[in-house]
Amino acid sequence: MDVLLDRIKEDMKAAMKSGEKQRLGVIRLILAAIKQIEVDERITLDNERTLQVLDKMLKQRRESIRQFADAGRNDLVAIEEAEIVVIQEFMPQPLTDSEIDGLVSQAVTDSGAQSVKDMGKVMGLLKPIMQGRADMSIVSVKIKAALAE
Repeated sequence: MDVLLDRIKEDMKAAMKSGEKQRLGVIRLILAAIKQIEVDERITLDNERTLQVLDKMLKQRRESIRQFADAGRNDLVAIEEAEIVVIQEFMPQPLTDSEIDGLVSQAVTDSGAQSVKDMGKVMGLLKPIMQGRADMSIVSVKIKAALAE
């Protein structure tokens, strides 16, 4: 059962009833992205794949925020940040820095990684565990640091 997708649809109905136009717009963007993949690939997304879509949307918005901030467009930064807040409501509880550090060191040990060349092995172990719960670019930096020691 796709509990996450059902929750997103219920939140859309609630946003419609309460007249929250901005929230409704973001939820519709989420549902459109999910529907696009379902139509293109002729599948029904499960919770894991839905999380991947949400994670990708967050990543896109973080990148947009960096670009808008560099261009001095704080009005657009505010819009992207507001969208991030709504999208994150559907994500699992984020991992703390110490939890990420612990999982990285465990994955380095489990994979037998010796150098930065083995980073793919470590990332392969961590990605399914951390999907949607951590910014993978930060995790990547932590893996490099752990392997450089």
